[in-house]
Amino acid sequence: MCEKPIPPNEWRTIVENVPIVSVDLVVKHDGGILLGMRENEPAKGEWFVPGGTVLKGESLTDAVHRVATEELGVDVTINDRLGTFEHFYDTSEVDGIDSKHYVATAFVVTPDTNKLNTDTQHSRFQVFEPPYETVHPYVERYLEKLD
Repeated sequence: MCEKPIPPNEWRTIVENVPIVSVDLVVKHDGGILLGMRENEPAKGEWFVPGGTVLKGESLTDAVHRVATEELGVDVTINDRLGTFEHFYDTSEVDGIDSKHYVATAFVVTPDTNKLNTDTQHSRFQVFEPPYETVHPYVERYLEKLD
């Protein structure tokens, strides 16, 4: 069973001192890949895959399902595991901390329904098809692994 989300004061210490274990969802949808326009740091204003932190006691696959429900409003079927990637940012959503480091495991998923919802982290979602232009360089790495 997973623990509760991390309190803000403890999150600050984590972001400042250690890499964050996370999952990213490469969502196959309507013949392309679903990306969200990010509304928060890091990667604010960029097209990016849905993703989130893995909570203590939570398996990677359980995290995938939780993140899908939180960010897309639906559950997903996991089709593949692309691998683990490192992401280094020179921004953070935490005031006074100017960098963030993720160790992200990317999963290829398909939504269990077509009725997707946006969350507070994304202003909108859009399906992208090859050639993938205007996406974040970290997303490009995921898409290259698909080919």
